Amino acid sequence: EVQLKESGGGLVQAGGSLRLSCLASRSTFETYAIGWFRQAPGKEREGVSCIWSSGGNTHYADSVKGRFTISKDSAKNTVYLQMNVLKPEDTAVYFCAADYSGTCDGGYDFWGQGTQVTVSS
Repeated sequence: EVQLKESGGGLVQAGGSLRLSCLASRSTFETYAIGWFRQAPGKEREGVSCIWSSGGNTHYADSVKGRFTISKDSAKNTVYLQMNVLKPEDTAVYFCAADYSGTCDGGYDFWGQGTQVTVSS
């Protein structure tokens, strides 16, 4: 079974930055697309960003475009979500998920346990 582990969440003031990490096995890293999702209390789960297994294409929700950057580090088998200019509305539990198609098609079958991001006003 594919296993993913998120880290890097925390408490930050509005305007600050955090970098989330999603650690996967080498085979998962090279084969699966990795997406970042978030869910705030009382809200539906929202897709935030995704990167193809090849790293050749990335996707961002309009709400984070220009502020967040997704990237891959092959040496560490890790996908990062760099979050800048954070806003209170970014507060949520952030999850990474793996898509076997490798191209962010939406069929995410494997999820991490989540990491809390809280942005204070």
